[in-house]
Amino acid sequence: MIEGLSHLTFIVRDLEKMSAVIIGVLGGREIYSSGDATFSTSREKFFLVHGIWLAAMEGEPPPTRSYNHIAFKVRPEDLPEYRRAIDRLGLEMREARPRVEGEGHSIYFYDSDNHLFELHTGTLEERLARYAKGTAA
Repeated sequence: MIEGLSHLTFIVRDLEKMSAVIIGVLGGREIYSSGDATFSTSREKFFLVHGIWLAAMEGEPPPTRSYNHIAFKVRPEDLPEYRRAIDRLGLEMREARPRVEGEGHSIYFYDSDNHLFELHTGTLEERLARYAKGTAA
């Protein structure tokens, strides 16, 4: 039986660049660095982001960008500070997809290894309630 989410792993070329994203934008905390030791398949770092275990491992990241992404729940009033953190790191923001009123707002950004992150203000319940109302007016 599935008990919950264990962790998410990102394959990256540069562990330090990913550390800057996880710490500088997502507010994560580094909790482990393998250094030159490799207990897994390559050098790695572990982070906690508001109770979520994220892992970054050295390797060959996705070759292209896509809409495949991970979304973090954030408060609407914090979106401007997230934008500033993304800008400080020189990360590329992706245009948000069209939204209907009531489904929340998002900031999308790529890291240097083609991973897409979303910072989203809505919840599943809010989105389902909005979609139940039918098409956008």
